[in-house]
Amino acid sequence: MSPNVSGPRPRIFSARRIITMNGDEPEAVAVLGERVVAAGARRDLRDRFPGAEDVDLGDGVMLPGFDDAHAHPSVLADGGLYVDLAPTVTGTAEQVRRALAERAAGTPEGQWVVGHNFDVSRTQDGRSVDRTMLDQVSDRHPVLIIHYSYHGAVANSRALAAAGYAEDTPDPVGGELVRDSAANGGRLTGVLYERAWMEGYLGHGSRPPLVPQPTIQARVESLRRMLSRMNAAGITSVTDAMVHPADWALYHAARDAGALTARVGMLLWYEFFEPARALGLRTGFGDTMLRFTGVKMMTDGAVSGGTCLCRTPYLGALGERTAGIQVMPDQEIAEVVHRVHAAGSRLAVHANGDLAISKVLDAMDTAIAATPPRPGQAHRIEHCSVVDPELVARIRALGVIPVPFGAFISYHGRNLVGHYGRERAERISPHRTFRDAGITVAGSSDYPCGPLEPLYALRSMTTRRAQDGTVLGADERLTPYEALEVYTTGSAAASGEQHDKGQITVGRLADFTVLGADPLHAEPEELAEIPVLSTWVGGRQVWHA
Repeated sequence: MSPNVSGPRPRIFSARRIITMNGDEPEAVAVLGERVVAAGARRDLRDRFPGAEDVDLGDGVMLPGFDDAHAHPSVLADGGLYVDLAPTVTGTAEQVRRALAERAAGTPEGQWVVGHNFDVSRTQDGRSVDRTMLDQVSDRHPVLIIHYSYHGAVANSRALAAAGYAEDTPDPVGGELVRDSAANGGRLTGVLYERAWMEGYLGHGSRPPLVPQPTIQARVESLRRMLSRMNAAGITSVTDAMVHPADWALYHAARDAGALTARVGMLLWYEFFEPARALGLRTGFGDTMLRFTGVKMMTDGAVSGGTCLCRTPYLGALGERTAGIQVMPDQEIAEVVHRVHAAGSRLAVHANGDLAISKVLDAMDTAIAATPPRPGQAHRIEHCSVVDPELVARIRALGVIPVPFGAFISYHGRNLVGHYGRERAERISPHRTFRDAGITVAGSSDYPCGPLEPLYALRSMTTRRAQDGTVLGADERLTPYEALEVYTTGSAAASGEQHDKGQITVGRLADFTVLGADPLHAEPEELAEIPVLSTWVGGRQVWHA
């Protein structure tokens, strides 16, 4: 092959080691435009591409760029509008109160004060952050705190009234308005789960959101910073797992502004699927930088929050026996799955508990029996946290791709044991079980619900060690190479881009991560400490240490 003299100049990349994820280990790879065009000995490539630019990565270890198949970068594109209540910023309930009160003091009366990234389990005395406490923050402003998982929120009295919630308001379908015990009057505590807060405050269908929204320009700059953080972790592709029309517009504006430094796949929230379908849009629309990946729906609660839908009860987030929250009724699950599948788009269904997963598989079984899938129309189950042998067999038979949490065993291990008990916690995020059954598995941070760094996830998947040192499910451990497959080839398959991503091979996109040590020879406990030296998207450097 000879380069076109009027086209882009070829580049030859070399490193101490190149891990291609296809079994080959070339000395160097040649890139023309944004794709790999050759791989082999460095000298041979220089002879083949005279005048090519040399890109010597020195002692770095080059591998395919990390691909996060399920995260929420647009959620954090808040334009600085919300108060950051992450435990690293506000480590106590009193610090949460002060941060919100400070914002309220500078906010005109009647306008909203909103905080996010709050983690009740990591904030000292966090359970006292309720309606009573937020009423102390301000009785002149509606005050709302959004949980880091986006599965729950806390509202003060004015915020409850703004959403139309009174003491006698029944729980909405798929949501919960948490109340004090009957002995204490059954008063609303201000804690809201699932649809009770998402539809109450973020808007539903054509209803606009109650909480303030940043300008598109401010969101673009927030997104630019967010993607740069992901690039610094070695991420070259990310799937945004819940995109509304405003987020769709955000990504297009970011692309126009040159702010997309990672490839983005969009999972459109199911309530907006019909307008998209009417326009002829379906899975795969777009290009290699920004594309419509599939349709997202949510059937149950959060595994880390203790609200996922299980067949047998457990001690949930409120310290009471529960079987979890079913967010969508059975009929709605069946109808949405049928419509999306029949239209030829990919389903990406949030289901954590074994009962939720079973309901999703029932709906997929029926939809696929009625309409044969299109080529490449592999559906996904997001998280797919608690399974048994029967569910695993069904997942394999349907060709479904699970997208389990990469880092939750390490990051949330203590909570998982507290909510579900040791035996069930051992089986959460069963990467080894899926792989041994011949099932393709993708890698997911679910950021901000867990750490965004793939190397942290690799450590979790290979050690299954929680932060307190407890090992949960040693038989679910992966080897470092298998864990890399999850975050490269597995994630590429989950977005239907296995022919473009996941390997360093001829014809694939030139998306690389360069590490300061070899992850295949490091001790698993040390994987999270390996430095990322540089990140490349389409052969273009988007980050360097």
